[in-house]
Amino acid sequence: MDDRSNLLEVKNVVKMFGGLRANDNISLQVEKGEIRGLIGPNGSGKTTLINLITGIYEVTEGSIHYYGRRIDGLQSNVIASMGIMRTFQVARVWRDMTVLENMLIPAFTQGLSRREAKSRAEELLDFALLIRLKDKQAKSLSGGQNMLLQIVRGFMHKDLKLYVMDEPFAGVHQSIKGIIIESIKMMNQGKDVTFLIVSHEMSTVKALCNKVTVLCKGERIAEGTMEEVANDPQVIDAYLGG
Repeated sequence: MDDRSNLLEVKNVVKMFGGLRANDNISLQVEKGEIRGLIGPNGSGKTTLINLITGIYEVTEGSIHYYGRRIDGLQSNVIASMGIMRTFQVARVWRDMTVLENMLIPAFTQGLSRREAKSRAEELLDFALLIRLKDKQAKSLSGGQNMLLQIVRGFMHKDLKLYVMDEPFAGVHQSIKGIIIESIKMMNQGKDVTFLIVSHEMSTVKALCNKVTVLCKGERIAEGTMEEVANDPQVIDAYLGG
């Protein structure tokens, strides 16, 4: 991968579901090393957009570029192999496997030895305060713990460049939320991982994100710092419904 500043570029993207425009001519650029927030009222097209970026949905019109390479149309597993990982609103874990096994499976697809993978997994589980649960089945964990497991499992990708997160703070205990925030900061500052985070947690977005993009009814209506978009008349109208 090259070192250009625009890690991700979405150009005039449209996504149609029948006659519904879920995303309508959306453009945005995310720079390398950024923590970008993606916010907006329910039904504004946020999850649809990240599904397009990560290859779950196909773009109807427009294009998506990663380090200058066009990636729309690629399979989601190919996109993941390029260093783009994602989380889901409901944590996707292998419920009948142990916490440690959940961590190890992605590592084995990347050619790491079991010893290297186990060391890395235990290091991350220790940071996430899940190490004491490493031999427990994932189905025995709380929803918040499984969300945390899903997130730190993504950090096992040795070439992780862009982490796309869908509501990582929703419904989790405050203590787990704090660990998630610290893990994002650690990977961003220590490993230069770029983040695109969908969230309704405005105080958390404000504390974490360099810039936020606001969607409403499938369109991008504002972009800037949290303070800037909070004072934007279109954003105020979108949230107040006036």
